[in-house]
Amino acid sequence: MILDEQNIQRVIDYANLYEISVSRDQAQLLLRHLDLLVDANKHVNLTRITEPQDAIVRHVIDSLLIIPSLGIDDLKGKRFVDIGTGGGFPGIPLGIMTELEGTLIDSVAKKTREVSQFLEELGLAPRLVAEPIRAEDLAKQSPQSYDYVVARAVAQLGALIEYAAPLLKMHGHLVVSKANISDDEVLVGKQTARIVGLRDVSRETYELPENGGHREIIVFEKCGQSNVKLPRTNGAAVHKPLVS
Repeated sequence: MILDEQNIQRVIDYANLYEISVSRDQAQLLLRHLDLLVDANKHVNLTRITEPQDAIVRHVIDSLLIIPSLGIDDLKGKRFVDIGTGGGFPGIPLGIMTELEGTLIDSVAKKTREVSQFLEELGLAPRLVAEPIRAEDLAKQSPQSYDYVVARAVAQLGALIEYAAPLLKMHGHLVVSKANISDDEVLVGKQTARIVGLRDVSRETYELPENGGHREIIVFEKCGQSNVKLPRTNGAAVHKPLVS
């Protein structure tokens, strides 16, 4: 069991290092999610990180680092989509910590089936839902419907920017968490952003507790229309990038 008194305090203390306030009730839900994840991971490959302290740092705290970059205090009624949610990160922690409404997507249906169960057991449904769908297909179904697109450890920055553009409302934000990002990847991202109507807003760097690794939170804002028709066909953002 990851959910115990010591780990509740660990979550609260670690989050406080980044001036993120986590209540006891929120910490319990964050840890309950990890317990559900570890249990489900026995039959569905959701994560390689299952050791309690490592999971707290590299799943929970890593996800919470996105919160300061969401930009406004009142998030009630705002909507986000979590691209490539895997075991529910960062979408479930964001749902626990804010009043955001969210769609957690992954192309692997067996993952979203497990995440849907997590949402039910954590009391986050139907404010949060998990769907087995690609970002390009969601953009066709729900264009310009989201205030935020979030992604953690998924795809190259240029591809994420292309995915986000047709999903975001005007002045909506893409918030990306990256472990190690090269200057070349950032440059391609900025060039892609100009093509699809986004602009770079901020880039924050963090070190995770207990030598958990380096993180960068990169934010783009939708400020105009795309110069190319989006979404393109499935896989084009990865295999035929707009900027290479």
